[in-house]
Amino acid sequence: MRKLLLLLSLCALGTHGLKAQKAQDYFIHMPDSICPLLTAVNRADFIDFMDSRMKAEVTNRLGGKSQMTERADDYLRIQLTPQNSWQLKLLPMPDGTRVLCAVSTASAPAADSHLRFYTTDWTELPTDSLLPGQPGIDDFLTAPPDSDLTYAYRDARRQADIRFLKADLKAGSDTLYYSLDTPAYMSTEAARTLRPYVRPVLPYVWHAGRFARP
Repeated sequence: MRKLLLLLSLCALGTHGLKAQKAQDYFIHMPDSICPLLTAVNRADFIDFMDSRMKAEVTNRLGGKSQMTERADDYLRIQLTPQNSWQLKLLPMPDGTRVLCAVSTASAPAADSHLRFYTTDWTELPTDSLLPGQPGIDDFLTAPPDSDLTYAYRDARRQADIRFLKADLKAGSDTLYYSLDTPAYMSTEAARTLRPYVRPVLPYVWHAGRFARP
């Protein structure tokens, strides 16, 4: 079945062109170096299992379990390990072409995401041109009233000295959602003090071929 799937996908690339392809088609044919934990057989099996409405779980290159948890025409999400996830999103460009955005997230325990952009033939693109700036810690913090500017708050803010950003994409939406996970690495008391002043999410909208805050 997986050989047939690969053959059909290759034929589709040749007869319909890249614009007709779904996220899964680019995923099947991506270089192993993009997501080294998964083999080409793993990637084809994910799609085969999804098409059969089975649990899309495979044994990855290191002998662990990886699962495709979501699939849509423009989006894929895979739980690579209990601590690591990977997302792939198709995004439109103003000239009618599309780019691929891959999001790798590691949680240990604070979640931290890294984004990479590629052409549809998997040539990497400069991230700065498509995501000019990521939010800083202060972008997530709302100003507390003067009465809350206690020693505990100031101490909690000092402990928030490393930026951990979790990035999420969604099927059917061209918005990138950032959340601040820095409190997950702080002391329990400091995190409890800071969390009421942390915005839950900051959206970055895809417009004119780049992500930007609205």
